[in-house]
Amino acid sequence: MPITPATATDSSSNGTAEAILLELVDENGLTIGTAEKLAAHQPPGRLHRAFSVFLFDEYGRMLLQQRALGKYHSPGVWSNTCCGHPYPGEAPFAAAARRTYEELGVSPSLLAEAGTVRYNHPDPASGLVEQEYNHLFVGLVQAPLRPDAQEVHATAFVTPAELAERHAKDTFSAWFMTVLDAARPAIRELTGPSEGW
Repeated sequence: MPITPATATDSSSNGTAEAILLELVDENGLTIGTAEKLAAHQPPGRLHRAFSVFLFDEYGRMLLQQRALGKYHSPGVWSNTCCGHPYPGEAPFAAAARRTYEELGVSPSLLAEAGTVRYNHPDPASGLVEQEYNHLFVGLVQAPLRPDAQEVHATAFVTPAELAERHAKDTFSAWFMTVLDAARPAIRELTGPSEGW
């Protein structure tokens, strides 16, 4: 069976497997406990901490990723540059930088906080629910990408017009437009008004 985030475990020093834990939060984003990753996404979903990253190149184009086909949640759909969950006690900024490197093989040359957004998005295909308190980040990427094929199927840099065309014909993650709209003020500040974001 392929290793996916749902089935992957970390081995402890005594050889036992440890479940991947997420940080559960209240409506104000305050930590109230932890839950196993897959369990937190079972309907109706448990509100947990997450992050979403939007990176841009020197031409003001947004980096999209198509999620790997083997992912248990939203496989093969297009989404923002990177998204995921901090480990319990891990700062969202650190998690965003870490996960961007793990998935895309690149560290942002700039990464800035862009607010938070709370949403509840069921995934019709898997039946799982994204009930998230999401920390948003925007930044720049200037190094060549080296995507991890276990995480990323494809990548694309797009202008606003190209994103609109792609969004009309391709399948995107259920949360994509929610996090994009919430991040737009910071994106415009980063890229400048002439880029049209």
